[in-house]
Amino acid sequence: MGIGDKISNKAEELKGKAKEHIGAATDDRRLEAEGKVDQANAGIKQAGEHVKDAAKDVSGH
Repeated sequence: MGIGDKISNKAEELKGKAKEHIGAATDDRRLEAEGKVDQANAGIKQAGEHVKDAAKDVSGH
């Protein structure tokens, strides 16, 4: 996983956490749900990058 991808995925995760917390604090269920979706998407991307890294390690490239 490239450093740019790691930073991008972490930024998306943090953005999602912020949305979730702001939504919860303001009783905005839509914003809170969007935050959870953003976090889930970031997690999926991170998992995909980990799979790519593992495949590279196994293949030796």
